[in-house]
Amino acid sequence: MEFSDKQQEIRRLLRERRAIMLAHNYQPGEIQDVADYVDDSLGLSLTASQTDAEVIVFCGVHFMAETAAIICPGKTVLLPRLDVGCCLAESVTAAKLKARKAELPGVPVVTYVNSTAAVKAESDICCTSANAVRVVNSLTASRVLMIPDQNLALYTARHTSKDIEIIAWEGWCNVHDGLTAEEVEDCKAARPQAVFVAHPECNPEVLELADAVRSTSGMLKFVQESPSREFIIGTEKGILHRMHQENPGKHFYSPSKRLICRPMKRITLDDVLAALKENRHRITVPEEVRVKALRAVERMLAVPRD
Repeated sequence: MEFSDKQQEIRRLLRERRAIMLAHNYQPGEIQDVADYVDDSLGLSLTASQTDAEVIVFCGVHFMAETAAIICPGKTVLLPRLDVGCCLAESVTAAKLKARKAELPGVPVVTYVNSTAAVKAESDICCTSANAVRVVNSLTASRVLMIPDQNLALYTARHTSKDIEIIAWEGWCNVHDGLTAEEVEDCKAARPQAVFVAHPECNPEVLELADAVRSTSGMLKFVQESPSREFIIGTEKGILHRMHQENPGKHFYSPSKRLICRPMKRITLDDVLAALKENRHRITVPEEVRVKALRAVERMLAVPRD
């Protein structure tokens, strides 16, 4: 792959600063192409923690950079822009969660990693979209509060092997939740040979139409291993860039023009250059919050795999 002048400059600065650049699967293609690692949010932070990099440039949304700061306390975490929020993460605050916990004494809180550090710190255990069912199955409680994605909670409730009540928080990703069953059906009618793969943040009506339900990293693995040649991808469009690169000869379609996360598209090559040159914007987490949040993440990581 031939880099543009800006991409070459980014690579030079990364070497000079002993830095690595992380890009979420939903980032623009030119950002993904120049990054050291492209993955889902938790995977990127865990990978960064295993490197000797001193600086992490995180191309994603704000909570993702916070997660890197939680897991990589000895490294400088830079977020190229500050106007990259997440409506799902913002649907719950630590104060709101504390109030809900007071109404549900003794009920453990399972928190999706798509949440702020302060919310993670008030949680018992974290989960991802890939391991949510496994995390809930590992608990002994008869009820759990699952936050902040209500669609992920509903999906988990349908697939858990435990006799457990899952209390869902009223929050959702506006991109995934906005995908309609009608849009999927229209796309399937136009591409009858295509396999429909959906993200568990989609609403139940959409998931009912899916041939497979997977996290972003799970989708990437699924399409690589599947003998099918055509796929309808029910998640943010940015992932199609990587799918096309990794699967020549296979075809990928988005079922809706609205499957775009605007904050994810705001980071530009110029922003990355400015971050490296001017050390902006450094994301930190207070130590008392970081330690509690890390505990919730580590409990998730300790859950045995199937």
